[in-house]
Amino acid sequence: MPAAADITIAHVYGKTGPLEAYAAQSHTGLMMGLEYGTDGTMEVNGEKLVVIEKDTQLKADLGKSLLAEAYGDDDAAIAVGPVSSGVALAMLPVAEEYERILIVEPAVADSITGENWNRYIFRTGRNSSQDAVSNAVALGQEDTVIATLAQDYAFGRDGVSAFREALAKTPAKLVHEEYVPQDTTDFTAAAERIFTALKDNPATHKKLFIIWAGANNPMGKINAMDPSRFGVEIATGGNILAALKAYKELPGMEGATYYYYDIPKNPVNDWLVTEHMKRFGTPPDFFTAGGMAAGLAIVEALKEANNDTDAETLISTLEGMEWQTPKGWMRFRPEDHQAMQSMYHFRIKVDPAVEWGIPELVNEIEPIDMDIPIRNTR
Repeated sequence: MPAAADITIAHVYGKTGPLEAYAAQSHTGLMMGLEYGTDGTMEVNGEKLVVIEKDTQLKADLGKSLLAEAYGDDDAAIAVGPVSSGVALAMLPVAEEYERILIVEPAVADSITGENWNRYIFRTGRNSSQDAVSNAVALGQEDTVIATLAQDYAFGRDGVSAFREALAKTPAKLVHEEYVPQDTTDFTAAAERIFTALKDNPATHKKLFIIWAGANNPMGKINAMDPSRFGVEIATGGNILAALKAYKELPGMEGATYYYYDIPKNPVNDWLVTEHMKRFGTPPDFFTAGGMAAGLAIVEALKEANNDTDAETLISTLEGMEWQTPKGWMRFRPEDHQAMQSMYHFRIKVDPAVEWGIPELVNEIEPIDMDIPIRNTR
């Protein structure tokens, strides 16, 4: 496709629905990334970047048709999104059919860059394995048994599968898995099965690792059931600031996170934090950083390709490309187009002046420290 006067970028994501907070952050980050990457001009080599938005409403069929509309009717050179892994899996074949680039951000399921991947797919967001390996590093200590609780769909299933695989390389043991529907609000039965699986185990450390996205996070409700009476500690990965409020009940809890605004120290993140505070009165959130990484990747690729938006040109440009993000350097791995990136081992600190639990950095887990499997059949 020859370069046009404007370069259209379609953000196809779940603006409405249970993950709308994630979506809003992702879009803010995308726009700030394009702004930062172009020094505020929203132009690359004199050509204007035009962003159009389409709301999947977290419906797979709608996401599929909207992406086709973006490529076919709106002539989008590049699409970004979606929020949900289930929607993403429906969208992947559309990118292949239209031979256009889809940058997946922030959907997490391993299968997106694994068994369902095609060569038009690049992901700036972390995948289930990056979540899993980093949390296994944080939690997989000697004399530890772990149970998992996850949502019964692609994000949860892929997350537990990757965590199980990663944990097998540590001294810890995974002894029970529990899956519940995404709209679950009563976790009593699931929690009791988990407690039963853990309570009589002779291990020194017994942990319940929760993998959850969106509303109805079970952490607070399960903590209210006093798992400590069975010697069970709750553990989980990072999350958005609103969800971190529940972490205040768990001082000292450890896990691994994709992003917390106060952890990375680099000029891109400094700008993001300063500008976000100035414009919105709050720090940038979990998915703001991811959206910005996607925006910066687009600008960097267009600059390197001299605005040639032909898919083959962009694929050869993006494969192996390194670029700066709020998290520091990322690199698209050529084999599956997954962005290699740091994760952060944290310990929750409670400060009465801060309304959420603070993920205080224990250790930066760099890409070289994580063995992230290549799961596609390329």
